[in-house]
Amino acid sequence: MPSPFPGMDPYLEQEDVWHDFHERCIPLVAEVLAAQVDPNYIVKIDEHVYIHELPAEQRRFLGWADLLLTPSAPPHQGQAGIAVGDAPAQVLLPAVDIERLSFVEIRDRRDRVVVTAIELLSPANKRSGPDREQYVAKRAHFLGSSAHFIELDLLRGGQRMPLENLPACDYYALVSRTEQRWRAGLWPIRLRERLPVIRIPLRAPDPDVRLDLQHMLDRVYDAARYQGYIYDGAPSLPLSPDDAAWAEQLISPLKGPPDRSR
Repeated sequence: MPSPFPGMDPYLEQEDVWHDFHERCIPLVAEVLAAQVDPNYIVKIDEHVYIHELPAEQRRFLGWADLLLTPSAPPHQGQAGIAVGDAPAQVLLPAVDIERLSFVEIRDRRDRVVVTAIELLSPANKRSGPDREQYVAKRAHFLGSSAHFIELDLLRGGQRMPLENLPACDYYALVSRTEQRWRAGLWPIRLRERLPVIRIPLRAPDPDVRLDLQHMLDRVYDAARYQGYIYDGAPSLPLSPDDAAWAEQLISPLKGPPDRSR
């Protein structure tokens, strides 16, 4: 079943939900676009890697993944006179969490050059700090290249990307065509509005292709069965009183304990 919301579902904006939504969306975007651009272009998925150092209270041993360790051989009995003792000091190595966020590239089949890059923002991109700085630098790289650049911000929370003259909106879809830099087309989106169909540019003279953002969201929502659990939580950025009352009317039929009798 589709989301009960007419457009973006704010309950997807939860810490334990968004990453799953993001990583389901990107392959679907690639699939939808690949069907339209074949055979002149190829569509690939790449990823950004963010490394976060964890605070001491969150550090714990998670175990070895796909690694076989063999016991070390005992010291050679003939090595007399070598003093072996405990290390005189102990140090703490930084514990890290690695977050991977995918994005889409459309490449020309002939020379493999990136023609269009498509980014779906995540909370890491919109929080002040090194993750945002890393993304903003990559964004600037795309905007300074010969590639078209698409940026989808479907999160109400966090700091907006650098943009001038941004209309009032909850979300947006930005399409920056290389031949029109430094102007970009923008679809401002309100919470209660349907997500738009946007045009994805390719190399001239090839025509644009289409990406229906609402259809994408509905397919991901249905495949992930989000209706079964996301409404137990709350959006990371609280809704206004009017929007909260409106949202409650939409989700109330979906709330409640699961039926375990089957």
